[in-house]
Amino acid sequence: MSSRQITAGGTEPPSRSSSVVARRALRDGVYDAILEKLLDGSAPPGSSLGIDPLARELGVSPTPVREALVQLEHTGLVSRVALKGYRVAPPLSAEQLLELFDMRTILETAAVQRAAAHADELVPELRAAHARHVLAAHEVQKRRAPGERPADFTDLREYFAADWEFHLTIIRAAGNRFLAQAAESLSAHVHRLRQTVHHGTMDMDQAIEEHAAILAAFETGDPAAVQEAMRSHLSAVAQRVSADG
Repeated sequence: MSSRQITAGGTEPPSRSSSVVARRALRDGVYDAILEKLLDGSAPPGSSLGIDPLARELGVSPTPVREALVQLEHTGLVSRVALKGYRVAPPLSAEQLLELFDMRTILETAAVQRAAAHADELVPELRAAHARHVLAAHEVQKRRAPGERPADFTDLREYFAADWEFHLTIIRAAGNRFLAQAAESLSAHVHRLRQTVHHGTMDMDQAIEEHAAILAAFETGDPAAVQEAMRSHLSAVAQRVSADG
């Protein structure tokens, strides 16, 4: 009988391609779970990431854990030490922060210049992204009010995502897939800044104000004003992060 015979349940066994897809989905799920541990502080900088303990915790075999850690090593979020396995990378150094914001300035000012040509289509979407950012900030601030529990990473996750989505909305509007890919490659490092959020002051009010200035510049349709607003925002964020460090 053929190896592709019908099973007792009346369906064919999974094809090779479907098995590959399932394995990739499992690996991606494990990747996301470990990334969450890195960003929420449950796996702090310098801590060990054992493959077998993680596999037991996540209820999977060691293979997708190993594959996910290899992926994370490429982002710089974890490092592999000979004979010691994987460890969570330390927070970004002052030099790395400088380089990160230098790269963001190069990439994002180029993106806003190109996106400004499509301002009529972009502005409504950017207004919506800004509104989501404002709402997320409001939710965090409510939890930080007297009598409420302090905001933790779980509370801040939606705020951080809305902040970054504002930037991605502009970058995608530039209409250059390679700019978008470069931005996505930076996302892990941008989120890695969140590791220091409890060691400094939150800059929600400043970020909201600076994003509003960027939106207003797009509404004027002046590419030079848009570039200056984005450059000023990134410079201010870099200064705030450096001061917190």
